[in-house]
Amino acid sequence: MIKKRTWFWILALVGLLAACGVPAVEQSTLSSHTSKAEPITLTVSAAADLNYVFPEIGKLWEQETGHQVTFNMGSTGQLAQQIERGAPVDLFAAANKKFVEDLDQKGLVHSDTKELYGVGRLTLWQPEGGTHELQDIKDLMKPEIKRVAIANPDHAPYGVAAREALQSVGIWEAIQPKLILGENVKQTQQYAETGNVDVAIVALSVSVGKPGKWVLLPQELHKPLEQMLAVPKTAPHPEEAKQFAAFINGEKGRPLMRKYGFVLPGEEPIS
Repeated sequence: MIKKRTWFWILALVGLLAACGVPAVEQSTLSSHTSKAEPITLTVSAAADLNYVFPEIGKLWEQETGHQVTFNMGSTGQLAQQIERGAPVDLFAAANKKFVEDLDQKGLVHSDTKELYGVGRLTLWQPEGGTHELQDIKDLMKPEIKRVAIANPDHAPYGVAAREALQSVGIWEAIQPKLILGENVKQTQQYAETGNVDVAIVALSVSVGKPGKWVLLPQELHKPLEQMLAVPKTAPHPEEAKQFAAFINGEKGRPLMRKYGFVLPGEEPIS
């Protein structure tokens, strides 16, 4: 008899709770735990030398995760300034690790997310149909070559490397009258593509991605272009940004980085 009365009160209590709406709350709580995360859109500020490879990596990541990624391509120095001003950037991929390290010293990126993702190389580039015979960087002093484009060394790492290369062979001062400066390495290439200059010193990654003629410059001519990424503290989606960073340096991203001429962390440079 006692057991029957106990069960009666238990069932009565359950009915009372149901009438008060408790099951609805439990069901809502359960569904919130089991539902999948809503798709988000990452904002990735990336150096202009990543103009071809990052969109390819981004498409693979979108297919795998269901999230979207938007790229803000430009000069590394200018992108870093945007982050300093509080731009809501999820991931910053610089063409030189110094810019990420400077932001870290200012407390503007998550230190534990800093990671090298590749080392860049320089080329002498001219579009298809270019008639200039180039063997090395000193050939830029030939009289028939009237204009040469490089990225602006004031804020573009590939421009700094181009200046170092020209200095290392002793023609930096002599070539000044020929120089045209682009805002970033992609614009520098466009100057040659449109015929505004005869030759451009650009990244190997945009040379591989564009039809044209190019000569790879020796890596000894300039300091290594060690490229680093990090998640800024202004990132709206820091966890997804970390996932995308891991994807870039993972089994899906690394083959594409290699395809576009980057020397990957732990690998030997090409000759």
